[in-house]
Amino acid sequence: MEKTLTRIHPVSDPEATYFLQVSWEKDLGTGFGLVLSDCQCAWTGTVSEADISREAADIEMDREKYVEELRKALIAGEESAGKYNFVIS
Repeated sequence: MEKTLTRIHPVSDPEATYFLQVSWEKDLGTGFGLVLSDCQCAWTGTVSEADISREAADIEMDREKYVEELRKALIAGEESAGKYNFVIS
């Protein structure tokens, strides 16, 4: 299993710091797990392969392109810094 940990500052609260851990088996396209923490609380979730396919279809994006955008937004780190915004709600 692979994992990444990224520090994020959401645009919804730029003074706050959150940590986002993403874990996956083969690649993001087969599904992944998420842990979001503000160092006081933590929230977990999973995204299935079916969820990914459904979301790509909903926004009318090629599935492979959608998975690549997920990779850039969630695990690419420095190479994508400043290109993606996070909103915590």
